[in-house]
Formats: sequence, structure tokens, C-alpha cells
Amino acid sequence: MRKALVDSTRPRVTQTWPKPESECSPHPADRHVGKQIAIVRVQSDISQAQLARSIRISFQQLQKYENARNRVSASMLYEISRSLDVPVSRFFEGLPSNETSREAPPLPVDERIDFIASAEGRRLIAGLMLLPSRVRGRVAAVIAALGEELAELDANRDINAAGEAIPADRKTA
Repeated sequence: MRKALVDSTRPRVTQTWPKPESECSPHPADRHVGKQIAIVRVQSDISQAQLARSIRISFQQLQKYENARNRVSASMLYEISRSLDVPVSRFFEGLPSNETSREAPPLPVDERIDFIASAEGRRLIAGLMLLPSRVRGRVAAVIAALGEELAELDANRDINAAGEAIPADRKTA
């Protein structure tokens, strides 16, 4: 009796097996629909918090829909489409049809949406939102100018590496 009592109070170790990859990762269609929700929301200039309030869910839940961590039900997709004033079919545009081969090509990923949905992107946006609108506009202009300058430098570096042309300001007399 005493041994049974000691054995029953000892912590039990259970082993769990990892889920197969197919069970862990979202279905490509769920990822596509989530990305489309994010794209339409951003194009409509609506924040996650605003959209979530309008469809009566938490913004965290909306994040999970957009990142395909949770699947969107048909009724919720209907509510989202009504709130964003787009047809439900908009969220399925670009999704490979069922008649194509079993090996569907990977869905296109918009890097901007991935960045906005990332922790880094959310921190950047939160920081920008703390700035007055005039300052935000100026910061956006600086970032755009930096991007253009870096793209131009990369293009010049590629041309110089190919030996095709040297910019006029770099030529020596």
C-alpha cells in the first residue's frame, strides 16, 4: 500500500511526439486569404484595431487571421468583406483553382505586408504613430529618398561591375 502511494505521488513524464509539418503549417489557401485581408485593409487605410472593432473581435484575433494562425470562418469572412466594402471573392483572387495540378505553385508574397505584420514593422508603425502628422510625413519622405538613393547606388554598382559604364561624376580627366 505504501509503495502504491509513493508511486502515485511521483510526477509522471509523458512523451509527446511533434506534429507532422503538414499539421503545423497553415494551408496555402488560408495564408492567401489572410494576406488578402491584410492587403485590402492596408489599401483601405484601416488599422487592425479599427477593423477588429467594426467586426467585434480583438485585434489579436484579426492578426491571427491575417497571419493564417487561425482560419477565417465563412461568416467572419463575410463580416470582414462588408466592413471593408469589398466582395468576399476579393479575398480569393489569385488563388490557384482546383482544376490545376496537385502541386500548386507557391502563392506570391507581398514583402510589405509581411513587414507590416512582423514585430519589427508593428514597432516601427507604433513609433511613427507617436509623431505629429507633419513629422511623420517628413520621416516618410526621408525614408523614400533613402530607398531611391540606395537603389540608384545598387544600379550603378551593377553597371560598374559589368564594365559597361561609369557615372560622369566618377570619371577622371
